[in-house]
Amino acid sequence: MNEVASTRADPGNGGSALAAALARGPLVLDGGLSNQLEAAGHDLSDDLWSARLLAERPDAVRSAHRAYYEAGADVVTTASYQATFEGFARHGIDAVSTAELLRLSVTLAREAAALTAAERPLWVAASAGPYGAMLADGSEYRGRYGLSVADLERFHRPRLEVLSDAAPDVLALETVPDLDEARALLRAARGLGVPAWLSFTVTGDRTRAGQPLAEAFALAADADEVIAVGVNCCDPRDADAAVPLAARVTGKPVVVYPNSGESWDAASRTWQGPTRFAPRQASAWRDAGARLVGGCCRVGPEAIAKVAEEVRG
Repeated sequence: MNEVASTRADPGNGGSALAAALARGPLVLDGGLSNQLEAAGHDLSDDLWSARLLAERPDAVRSAHRAYYEAGADVVTTASYQATFEGFARHGIDAVSTAELLRLSVTLAREAAALTAAERPLWVAASAGPYGAMLADGSEYRGRYGLSVADLERFHRPRLEVLSDAAPDVLALETVPDLDEARALLRAARGLGVPAWLSFTVTGDRTRAGQPLAEAFALAADADEVIAVGVNCCDPRDADAAVPLAARVTGKPVVVYPNSGESWDAASRTWQGPTRFAPRQASAWRDAGARLVGGCCRVGPEAIAKVAEEVRG
């Protein structure tokens, strides 16, 4: 067993230890979980996406996490992005079983760390995707669902409570498309005893809903629970300006993990367009204030290995 990784399971220590690690220097995130699972031959075409394999093939999820740790990632993100009480209920899975699957997502990442021969600390981020991810219609890239902040908080809080009980090192509040959902997630994460990072999906200098990115980052500036702020699942070119902006607005460590640069077509459920992710960009993001650096959709272990070389170089 990776003795260092096993100590990260201490719910009283993991969060503060991760914050201290970020103060010492940058850490490497994993890449896209779904593309790694698809590369292993798993069909993710239904609306549960990778979350379906928590119930059907947990061994595959564990193996995908391990591939990223072995590629050089310090932090892996759990298969809970699209795992919600409402989404599982549509597939006949009750609330008790859903809570078990959410906890399992953290356990599988811990087990992958324990199976990895590494001398460095290995960390687990519990993923919480936006409301639109549950809808599985691409609306996480639009936001503005017609729900109030209170409605969104009620949606997110039960899942975050269960994930926090599983003692991850950090909650990944990720692919957030607009300010209202960010406000709801920050409220929902308050008082859970686990730190969080807040990561927006953006286009240019705006959230996907069209709000100024500086305003979005500012929401987390005074949130004690938030240990990093940034962007994910965006064009890598948009990360270049977002990283220094997040550092300047919040004074916090920055998290950055763009996708391949392709665009998601919700109707065909396919990625389209050219690939633009270049691992060499990672060193520039690090120099601009990024302390959690990796990739999102369509960025695999090979690319993360190169990111690790850049970040640690």
